Amino acid sequence: MKNIQDNDSRDPKVHTAHVRRALNDLVEHLRSDIKTVNEPRAQALFETSAEVLQGLIKTYDDYGAGREAAFRS
Repeated sequence: MKNIQDNDSRDPKVHTAHVRRALNDLVEHLRSDIKTVNEPRAQALFETSAEVLQGLIKTYDDYGAGREAAFRS
């Protein structure tokens, strides 16, 4: 859970960690909805959305680890 000091933090890793958690929560929500709805097109939409967000989460992970040249100082 985010605390008040985190909102004021100038450390980008604090903010990227919060965004990453929010994206992960959304992926979990989408995957849960796939099991809830019975309409195949909605299921496909939710699965595609979850996969795209997983790619974005990987980018946040790469940033945090400095794995990509663009993310190194």
